[in-house]
Amino acid sequence: MADNYRLNIGSLRSDVQLTLHTHHAARIWMGRQKSDDKPIIPGLAGFCAMLNRMTRGAAQDDPYSDWWIIQIEEKVAASNAELKEIDKRLDDVMAQLPSTISIGDNLSIQPVQLPLFISNPLGFKAVYLLTAYDEIVRRILLAKHVGLIGRQDMEIWIDEGASVLRRLFGLAQLYRYSGAARDDFAANNAKAEAARKMYERFGEIPQDILEGTRRSTFAPPIIRAQSGADGLYASEIDDEPEA
Repeated sequence: MADNYRLNIGSLRSDVQLTLHTHHAARIWMGRQKSDDKPIIPGLAGFCAMLNRMTRGAAQDDPYSDWWIIQIEEKVAASNAELKEIDKRLDDVMAQLPSTISIGDNLSIQPVQLPLFISNPLGFKAVYLLTAYDEIVRRILLAKHVGLIGRQDMEIWIDEGASVLRRLFGLAQLYRYSGAARDDFAANNAKAEAARKMYERFGEIPQDILEGTRRSTFAPPIIRAQSGADGLYASEIDDEPEA
């Protein structure tokens, strides 16, 4: 009965802003365009664009898209742990300050504010990693300023944190839509064979992902086309039945 009383209500929107205090974090946000002598370094926008492609592929029942979303989710968690390890080292360094000295937050007098237009939860998780990196860089620069670390350690630690995010973004860049659905693999047809060849350098897809019994926490509902009684095609959403 609820379907008969649906109102014409628009989509929900919210104003989301990101504030960055360091040039190092801003460069990670922007990435780097490909040039004659330098390869492309994907930024956050490129990472989110690839996430959106994965999501569309997973919604079409492509098991490789599901596999890649799982790998990104796991890589986000591993990246978070790596940044926390750098932060822990900084805690040990800052603990060397004499108890009679107190230092406030190291903030830019003119931070950059960026609007966020992100539709994917894993995209937001990447933003959280970027803000954590921004804070780490601020702490590293402060430790250098007050003489707790030298320039070499400063540069090494800043680069170490940047590499964590770049590896995450780089993993997303390896994704390709396979063009095959789970029914194709069940039939072992030409589409399935082409998909296996496309991904052969990454090894065999885990069986539970291929069968659809394991999916990411952030995987979309699967939409399959079914022939209705009137001969038209209707959408079937497996994961989220309509209220």
